[in-house]
Amino acid sequence: MAGYSIYYMAEKDARHAAWRILNRLDRGNKTLDRLLDDFFKERDIPPQRERALFYALVYGVLRWRGRLDWIISHYSKTPLNRIDPEILNLLRLGLFQMTGLDKVPISAAVNTAVEMAKSVAAPWVVKFVNANLRRMAREHQTVRFPDRDSRPVQSLASIQSFPEWLIARWLQRYGLNETAALCEAVNRIPPITLRTNALKSDRDGLIEALSHDAEEIRKTDYAPDGVCMRRPLKPIAEMASFQQGRFQVQDEAAQLVVTLVDPRPGERILDACAGFGGKTGYLAQLMKNRGEIVALDVDDRKLLQAGAEMSRLGVSVVQTLFHDLNDPLTMGRAGRFDRILVDAPCSGLGVIRRNPDIKWFSSEEALKRLSLRQVLFLENLAALVNPGGVLVFSVCSTEPEENEDVINVFLNNHKNFVIDDGPGRLPCKARGLLERGYFRTFPHRNRMDGFFAVRLRRVT
Repeated sequence: MAGYSIYYMAEKDARHAAWRILNRLDRGNKTLDRLLDDFFKERDIPPQRERALFYALVYGVLRWRGRLDWIISHYSKTPLNRIDPEILNLLRLGLFQMTGLDKVPISAAVNTAVEMAKSVAAPWVVKFVNANLRRMAREHQTVRFPDRDSRPVQSLASIQSFPEWLIARWLQRYGLNETAALCEAVNRIPPITLRTNALKSDRDGLIEALSHDAEEIRKTDYAPDGVCMRRPLKPIAEMASFQQGRFQVQDEAAQLVVTLVDPRPGERILDACAGFGGKTGYLAQLMKNRGEIVALDVDDRKLLQAGAEMSRLGVSVVQTLFHDLNDPLTMGRAGRFDRILVDAPCSGLGVIRRNPDIKWFSSEEALKRLSLRQVLFLENLAALVNPGGVLVFSVCSTEPEENEDVINVFLNNHKNFVIDDGPGRLPCKARGLLERGYFRTFPHRNRMDGFFAVRLRRVT
């Protein structure tokens, strides 16, 4: 496992908070992002050192949960599925500190877990936690994992920490070596990727302005406005450049999807699943803040934040619209558009490296349900594209059910649309990511999130 250099202090609150988040996540009501948003609204922002440990624990346990569980199962006489979920999370937290945090004393990892167990469990459970953690502290490096050649699914699932169903799919599609490379890339902690807001800055100027806010800054490999940053020295929201509206946080693949849309100044654009406005802001930037963008979403909270985000960026051409795309959007309400971007709700399996909770709460059944919903969204928007106009479908997933399968169904039902294999405004270096009109990115091939997108043109 990749180590985190976290210097240990008596940050009891960080461990309690991480445990609380992991327990809430197991209840399945909210995503990790939503839980973290709610958590920091409930309390004051903790000091930087405590916050760093908190994030390292939450993301580390989720990233390596499969590997941690394999080790725990070798020492626990109680099967994992019979251990109380809160106690299992305590074992994971303790073990991760031993195996993934290189400056946390083993005694601290064990003792804090035992003390937390006392707050919720009977004495015999506390003894169970204590005994297992102490034994794992002595012996965890001797645990043997399945052989990769004879049991590839079980081997990669346990060593690289992924659910077996997902590993089996990837092995069938990519083969053993590439699947291993994909797993390794997904497990690396990604950089924070930003997009320069060209309405207020240029990329070189932004890099200079951020030079005192992070230990490492570089230009993105493909996206012309992107900047990658590692080890920030302060929260993003406290950076002067952020407050001045000079950038948005946005992965490189997501930036390239917007260039594929190729919006032009003066056009009328629909961002059909706008969310918090990441792609909306880039659409406005490429349009030089001239024209009209309708940012549509089903979540009022996201639309409110998207509106505030446009103000921070200096964007004035965006209006928000609340609508559930499970129902058709009528022409009378919305009118027609020159270009529509459908960044559809999906499994998120292409962004696991940023959201490691996704791999434990996804399933093949969910892929099928999401695929049907994605087709429905396209169906409910098709009539709003002007003849000759462009409809771009995008998902942060590399799975076929959410990629080609969706497009095949839609095109079979809509003969007035065809795949447009033109590159739009994709930079020259990124055009190799486009094949037969399908745009794809992968963490292990391109150092960015896994995305799929396609340009569809209405011909009549």
